[in-house]
Amino acid sequence: VQLQASGGGLVQAGDSLELSCAASGRFVMGWFRQAPGKERQFVAAISWSGGSPIYADSVRGRFTISRDSAKNTVYLQMHDLKPEDSAVYFCAARGSRVTVLTSDRRQYPYWGQGTLVTVSS
Repeated sequence: VQLQASGGGLVQAGDSLELSCAASGRFVMGWFRQAPGKERQFVAAISWSGGSPIYADSVRGRFTISRDSAKNTVYLQMHDLKPEDSAVYFCAARGSRVTVLTSDRRQYPYWGQGTLVTVSS
């Protein structure tokens, strides 16, 4: 499984940014983030088979996860960004034939390289 995340950058508080993650197949996909000195935390997850995505409480209503099945790509649209959203964002995939969404990072065996998002105040 190969995952390639992109789209990070430096933005100001209140701005929007979109991350993308190209996958080598169709899996349950998640976005996680890790700020310096902190544990990696769940952001959002989506399946390819339909159904509602799941979100962390801290981003619900501001972030939207979506997918493009034709491109095997998952997106994370981030709006009203806050300085506390600054982190390295990782996309991750669950194994093949797995359809259950989860926020547990231990259930994602495949990880992309991460893309840095910095939100200035």
